[in-house]
Amino acid sequence: MAVYINDTCIVCGACIDECPVEAIVDDADNPTGEEIYYVYPDKCVECVDHHDEPACAASCPTEGCIVWDKKVDGMPSRDDIGDDKRNRDTPCVE
Repeated sequence: MAVYINDTCIVCGACIDECPVEAIVDDADNPTGEEIYYVYPDKCVECVDHHDEPACAASCPTEGCIVWDKKVDGMPSRDDIGDDKRNRDTPCVE
């Protein structure tokens, strides 16, 4: 996964509209069954070659809701984000 939406999600929809690769689905389509939005790890490109930072996180009104997660082999990722930050705890946008 590249970014992860945690349980502080307020299901507002801001992130879905900003994702350039349509990697985010709403709570009705979340494959985990949780009532929060979900990022498909095999689709997320961390907005590499699209934006300077993940657009979903930049548009999210809930501070710290969208966080870094582990890299997915074969998918673009931001070189400046080390494995130490890919822990589902570090916000993508501060």
